[in-house]
Amino acid sequence: MAAIDKTQVYLERFINGVRKRNPGEGEFHQAVSEVAETIFPYIADKPIYHRMQILERMAEPDRVVMFRVPWTDDKGNIRNQRSYRVQFNNSIGPYKGGCAFIPRSI
Repeated sequence: MAAIDKTQVYLERFINGVRKRNPGEGEFHQAVSEVAETIFPYIADKPIYHRMQILERMAEPDRVVMFRVPWTDDKGNIRNQRSYRVQFNNSIGPYKGGCAFIPRSI
């Protein structure tokens, strides 16, 4: 099998695994695909990155914190909103982003 064929097979297997582990997360699938397709040409011929599972580690969060946010609606009713803080990789600096009111990659 040619190197390009192996590269494409590996990338497709990785993306399919992300989709399987995170069903219904279309935006997440798209983001992971775009990042993986961008960086894969740089790591494809470097076995150390494959052994260390760089792509797989980038696609899984380090931690997911779930908490509730109480708020009052326009009619004075107290509501509770479930919120999520997903932290991916802090190896090159602090975590970025904020909270989301829908689960992401749990």
